[in-house]
Amino acid sequence: MSKPYQRPDGRAYDALRPARIEVGVSKFAEGSCRISFGDTQVLCLATVEDRVPRHLEGKGTGWVTAEYAMLPRSTPERSQRESLSGRPGGRTFEIQRLVGRALRAAVDLKLLGSRGVIVDCEVIQADGGTRTAAITGGWVALQHALRHFTPRPVRRHVAAVSAGFVNGALVLDLPYAEDSIADADVNVVATDAGALIEVQGTAEQRPFSREDFDRILALSMKGIADLVEAQKQAVSTF
Repeated sequence: MSKPYQRPDGRAYDALRPARIEVGVSKFAEGSCRISFGDTQVLCLATVEDRVPRHLEGKGTGWVTAEYAMLPRSTPERSQRESLSGRPGGRTFEIQRLVGRALRAAVDLKLLGSRGVIVDCEVIQADGGTRTAAITGGWVALQHALRHFTPRPVRRHVAAVSAGFVNGALVLDLPYAEDSIADADVNVVATDAGALIEVQGTAEQRPFSREDFDRILALSMKGIADLVEAQKQAVSTF
């Protein structure tokens, strides 16, 4: 009989990595935070502009978008800056569009008026879960940037986490050591009310059943509830 799976960092299957959020880390950005999911660290900077994309001009509504990038030495081996290759890669485009969609779901765009918010997510150190950290921290930076607006346009919390099966065990918040060998890996984005915004799931080693998927969702919602509490503690400081 094989031994039960032991996580590399000794965590319980349903435990998040230590989540740390530091607000107001930028002198110039209207909103900012540095978020850590264990060894993954992302700097989130929100900029408010008195303009919107051309297709929204004159419509009295705002816009929220995001950009995402990894520093060259955020990984064990240095990677080339994507700006030197002429354009961001497909993975970068996919993640920044995901972050933008997630953050727009948190905001009443009419209350923004004809303003846009850009949330830049810079990965300082990558150890799995960079997109979920960017969404969770991006929400804090967004709320920080709009803290003086009345009424506040941010209407709900949005957070994200990963869950999946590793060596047959269902685990929450996968670092790279688990993500790289996972049987199945799912990223879940949801509101504080438990409403789903986006689910990205992949069967890496074996297909997973509907029952397995329901278990992943339930565990992810538990993790998101804990992350929302961390967000609440962070925004209580301003």
